[in-house]
Amino acid sequence: MKQILIIEDDEIIRSELSQFLNNAGYETVVPDLQQDMTDVVNETYPDLILLDINLPYQDGYTLCRQIRQFSQTPIIFITARDTAMDELNGLMMGGDDYIRKPYNLPVLIARIEALLRRTDKRDDVSIEYHGILLDPITATMLYNGSSAELSKTELKITYYLFQHPGKIIPRIELIEFLWDNHIHIDDNTLSVHMTRLREKMGQIGVKGLIRTKRGMGYII
Repeated sequence: MKQILIIEDDEIIRSELSQFLNNAGYETVVPDLQQDMTDVVNETYPDLILLDINLPYQDGYTLCRQIRQFSQTPIIFITARDTAMDELNGLMMGGDDYIRKPYNLPVLIARIEALLRRTDKRDDVSIEYHGILLDPITATMLYNGSSAELSKTELKITYYLFQHPGKIIPRIELIEFLWDNHIHIDDNTLSVHMTRLREKMGQIGVKGLIRTKRGMGYII
């Protein structure tokens, strides 16, 4: 049974989410927000985290960044903040999805199931391209003795491109591969993940590997 950690400061929403997810076949963990949430993540080892932004002791953005320092557990932001900048900040901090309140519970379940499917389908076979080793088991990219930890989405983007060297991969093809094509994803979401991926590559000396073909897609 998949375990979902709910980090939400509204008691009514916490209770509603927990009951609905339990009825849908998930195990839920609803921690006391006075606890250190990074300790909770380490102790419970959840399959997915539902994370509010407006928390009493620290904001969800900061907490997401802290979690990403040691875990690639999928994170869905669930928040009343509804601007494009709020969503962009959530994704830049390491979130995998962003859902605005008020939300439709069946749609939330569909988003959770889609994200869990994507992470479960990860290939566990390492792949190498021009001296760059991609290790899906640890979600790590290694090059010339340096390493970078990737999010699950960054890992899947890199793996897919490594499997198709020299081929232009249209943006829509990547979006369909990453997000199963049955739930609407803003095209900007892919750009955010690609920007973060390129930054991490640059930090270990891999620069200019992923090229953008304007109006066509990406190629390595």
